[in-house]
Amino acid sequence: MKNTDYKRNRHSCYYLKYHLVVVIKYRHKILEYQPVKDELIQIAYNIFKQKWNCDIIQINTDQDHAHILFEAPPQVQLSKLINNFKTVSSRLLRKHHADYLSSYFWKPYFWSDSYFIGTVSEVTEAVVNKYIQNQGEK
Repeated sequence: MKNTDYKRNRHSCYYLKYHLVVVIKYRHKILEYQPVKDELIQIAYNIFKQKWNCDIIQINTDQDHAHILFEAPPQVQLSKLINNFKTVSSRLLRKHHADYLSSYFWKPYFWSDSYFIGTVSEVTEAVVNKYIQNQGEK
């Protein structure tokens, strides 16, 4: 790892990268619909950067789940970040794509309650990055 890979703030030097996987409720394959996928990716960039000061390294989706590789400062509470992302993206996607999504969800749910989050080291980052890039390919 190069010294330039470290991030710094006023009181710390850190290298914190995470792999997040969130799953659509009931594994509905709604992310194969390109407008929903595109808006989800845009929402993710907005929330992670503007609200939480995190940098998305890679993001992609398969038909029923999304992968996000991101870097976060040490002050970020990951559970709150993930909850905020799921809440805001669910609300906006259901609002903007109500016609398409109403056939899948009869309750105001979009994401499954569970998620996966794992740390990524400089060794595994390239592997995870490539894995996320290949999501959705047959």
